[in-house]
Formats: sequence, structure tokens, C-alpha cells
Amino acid sequence: MQAVSRPACLPLTASATAAPSLQPSPWRLSVAPMLDWTDRHCRVFHRLLTRHTRLYTEMVTTGALIHGDRHRHLDFSAVEHPVALQLGGSEPADLATCARLALDWGYDEVNLNCGCPSERVQKGAFGACLMAEPATVAAGVRAMVDAVAGCIPVTVKHRIGIDREESYAFVRDFVGTIAEAGCQVFIVHARNAWLQGLSPKENRDIPPLRYEFVYQLKRDFPALTIVLNGGVKADDEIDAHLQQVDGVMVGRQAYHEPWQMAAWDARFFGEPGPAASRDAAEAAWVDHLQALHEGGTPWLTAMRHALGLWNGVPGARAWRRFWSDHRLRDSAPAAAHAHWLAQAAARRPADAGYDAHRPGPVAPG
Repeated sequence: MQAVSRPACLPLTASATAAPSLQPSPWRLSVAPMLDWTDRHCRVFHRLLTRHTRLYTEMVTTGALIHGDRHRHLDFSAVEHPVALQLGGSEPADLATCARLALDWGYDEVNLNCGCPSERVQKGAFGACLMAEPATVAAGVRAMVDAVAGCIPVTVKHRIGIDREESYAFVRDFVGTIAEAGCQVFIVHARNAWLQGLSPKENRDIPPLRYEFVYQLKRDFPALTIVLNGGVKADDEIDAHLQQVDGVMVGRQAYHEPWQMAAWDARFFGEPGPAASRDAAEAAWVDHLQALHEGGTPWLTAMRHALGLWNGVPGARAWRRFWSDHRLRDSAPAAAHAHWLAQAAARRPADAGYDAHRPGPVAPG
């Protein structure tokens, strides 16, 4: 998808005086931005499982957009809507330029990363270290809000604290400062970010979760949209959090157990999801891979995003081995899929309940 022309739009705050909507919040459920994972092909796969869950790009730095290949970073398929662009940066002028690009390209939201703790990101003066500089974040948000002129929301994703600063007052004051700059949606990872001594992976596990901090933000800022992120796995957990906040963002659980998303539209949005079965989702995904192949784009790397589709079903390991085989890289996905189904049918005993589309128990030869 390339840049699109948009009609003039009303400021988002214009709806504040309208009658309350019975529709779920646009941020009721979302999949987190994850570096090297939530690329455009991953998002297409996720959209085969859920129509309404909000999707996010990987974090893209302002420098990459201003000086790099914009089409490579920004192009996406129309089926991905609603989809948000996450930015990494701190200079107001650069953030404004990139927010305008998000608008021109047709994204539904532009999000500022104030939560990534990696040392590489810190050296770029963005991510979680920005929580120590709320005035800087506020200036960037204000510039982004002005740049998009109310046409799409400007949101911030952040932690509840940095390093050993564990007081609720820290995150409360941060949110208050940024809200005054025009941000109305905050996605809150309910852990501190330790900027020294922990890897990004350890930062997802070691600092304790403090969901109560996120709940309290909603109580203290009832007019803001507060979305909880961090450690959420089961759908019952999502339900419980939604009693306290406006939305829940799920990260690695959604990526590793993607079939879980197939129930989300019905459960959380009151509408049936797009995938009637794993078989149907697999077939639709193979169609996407086939289109890539016919367009000259290597497809095997994209296939990695779907490798968890059959988790928990007998034969899933063999299915994963088949679709991870580097010898398939020059094959047409449709032909590979047909080969897998024929092989699975031949290797499994026939019975009345046999479904040739299910994974077989033996790895392909």
C-alpha cells in the first residue's frame, strides 16, 4: 500500500460531546509491536484469524523513514486495517515528519515507543529512557498531534517506571504531562524497564508485573484510554483486565499461539471471526504465500509467522518441520501444500474421522 490521499478530517476530540458509543473501544484488543516479528506478512496472517484486533508494525526509527526506503518500511496491505505505525525517536521535527507519513500512507494510528529498554535504542535517545524526560516526550507528541491535524490518534506505549523507580507517582506524572500535550491513548507495559544490567528479554520477565498501577491510571485519568500490556496469556485474563481498563495488548502469546486469536472477534467484539477452522486459515495463508511467490518475493521467511498455527494438535511438529525446510524455498507454496496434504493422507490410517488437511504424524521425506 502506498501513500493515499485523505479528505479533510475533524479533530478527534470532536466526538467528545457526542452520545456515548455502544461499540467496543478501538483499543479493546491488540497485538503488540514486536521487532523482527510483526512485519507486514505477520500482520496479514494475523488478519486471517481476527478482523477487529488492532495490529501494530515493528518499531521503525524516524531516521529510517526520513533517510531510508520509505516504501519498504511503510507499505502494507489494505487487509491489515486497523493497523498502527510505531515510531522510535525523540526529535519533535522528525517525529512530526514521520507522523505525517503515517497519515499519508493510510495508517489508523501513530504510536511513540517509550518502552523499549535495549541499549541500542537508548543510544538513539528513544525508547524507555524517554520516560526520564517527560518534557521531551510531550514536545514530540505535541509536534505529532499538530502534524496529523486530528486525523489519526497519536498514542504512546511506555512502562510503569525505569530502573529502581517503583513509585506509582512516577508513571502518574508521566501520563499527566503527556496527556496535556494531546495524547489520549496510553498503552502501559505493567513492568519497569531496567536500563542497566538486564537484556531486553530479561526486561520482559524479571521486573515484576504491577497491574494495579495500570488500573489506578484508569481511575485517576478516566477520560483517557488506558490499555494494559505485559504477561497476558489466557482469554480469561483478558476478560479480567477489561473490567479495569479500556483495552489489552497481547504480545508473544499471540505470536506463538496464533490460533488463540481465532476466538477473539466472537468473544471480545461480538462478531464471528474470519477463520472457520485451522484448515481454512492454512489454505488462506498458502494463497498469500503463493501470491508472494508469483510476484517474485521469497516466501519461506514469511512462513515462519504461521508455524504455531497447529500447536497442540497431533502432528504439529511434523507440519512445522515440513514448512521450515529450506529445500522448499524455490517451490511454489500451492504445490508444496498439495504435496503435504497428499503425504499426510498417505501416512495416516484412514478412518471415518480422518481429515486430510490436518497435519500428519510423520515428517515429510
